[in-house]
Amino acid sequence: MSINTATNTLAQSQYSNYNNKVAISRATSEPALVRRLFISIVVLFLGVFLILPLLAVFTEALRHGFATYFAAISDPNALSAMKLTLIAALIAVPLNVVFGVSAAWAIAKFEFKGKSILITLIDLPFAVSPVIAGLIYILIFGMQGWFGSYLFDHDIKVIFAIPGIVLATIFVTFPFVARELIPLMQAQGKDEEEAGLVLGASGWQILWRITFPNIKWGLLYGVILTNARAMGEFGAVSAVSGHIIGMTNTLPLHVEILYADHQLAAAFAVASLLALLAIVTLILKTFVEWRVAQNAIHNESI
Repeated sequence: MSINTATNTLAQSQYSNYNNKVAISRATSEPALVRRLFISIVVLFLGVFLILPLLAVFTEALRHGFATYFAAISDPNALSAMKLTLIAALIAVPLNVVFGVSAAWAIAKFEFKGKSILITLIDLPFAVSPVIAGLIYILIFGMQGWFGSYLFDHDIKVIFAIPGIVLATIFVTFPFVARELIPLMQAQGKDEEEAGLVLGASGWQILWRITFPNIKWGLLYGVILTNARAMGEFGAVSAVSGHIIGMTNTLPLHVEILYADHQLAAAFAVASLLALLAIVTLILKTFVEWRVAQNAIHNESI
């Protein structure tokens, strides 16, 4: 092949690639007016339904000054609500991590009868109203419930007490970790675990040295979502708490009581704590998503 022929072939190839890129760009791009319209809709939607309410919460919380704000969030009833919210989250999140990892491991790594039923049951809290979940616990553990007389005879309090709040919180939050890990483990397959097993690794060694390093960012993502839902849950907790001020009120319930009592400054002050929690959750969520994307790019380059 002569130099001229090779040069012409290269030029034709480059020209063909350029035409392909232009065609793809035209097929996948929209006119500037359409792009601006959709961007404007998104910005308007976010401004009206997300940014404006957040600004309103913090504005109302600080309307009467920092002294009123700190007095509201340092009130004994508010501190009790914070404590109970943290207790419920500190119990529910670790239990859901154990359940989520176990369920994801079983579904992704094994074949067994009832697998599809298990997956459906994991999604149940997404389909059932949280209030219904709370009423179910009242039906089981309430005074007129299935175990009510036994619990009363043994002086065990579940409903209108901390155990009921914890149970309701666990119910509404248990899908998050499992739902994050199941597709991740299924995509990774089980070749690495099988290789570790062939090399003589025990089950715990495979779990800690192979499985957990591969799912750590997905697990952290699920924990963040679980914690956010646990600390912000209202419906199920409201049904089982009894709204006993200073004893069974979580932060969302305390906000409701303050607002119903027309203590607007205090209500917005406590609500701002929940808003700050939401903002921190979004920041952590974005960071985890970024790290997952970076890991994916790194794995593709290897």
